[in-house]
Amino acid sequence: MSDGNRVVAHLLDGKLIKGTTQDFFPNRSTFHIAPLEGGLPLEVRTRQLKAMFFVRQFAGDTARRDVRGFIEAPSETAQGRKLAVRFKDGELLCGYSLAFSPDRDGFFMSPSDAGANNLRVFVLTASAAEIKSGPAAEELAQKVLAERAA
Repeated sequence: MSDGNRVVAHLLDGKLIKGTTQDFFPNRSTFHIAPLEGGLPLEVRTRQLKAMFFVRQFAGDTARRDVRGFIEAPSETAQGRKLAVRFKDGELLCGYSLAFSPDRDGFFMSPSDAGANNLRVFVLTASAAEIKSGPAAEELAQKVLAERAA
């Protein structure tokens, strides 16, 4: 497998592609992923993505429990403004973004859990059912987590 960013591409149709990329840029319509299992690089259209996860390792740590929501975190940090994203498929992603704008096609965010396997995530705005920032992000996170606990 070639050198590059380790990524897990979550496509809108539910498929996952794990591999490396050297040519992902949010403003480009296509990029390539060299699949983890080998073979020729796959061309992916950016608009096919739900989100692109840049990861530390592909396997992750199955024993680790990720922090859900926010833990007494400020509304803004060096990584940006607090955001909660609820995707159309129900997944909740909490973190911080320096570049979120509802008018853009997508944005990068850093996870709220600094120990998570995700280093950063590129979210396609159209794949989200709801995006909240600041104090409203905390409210959305708590609402979604309470619904899941019920």
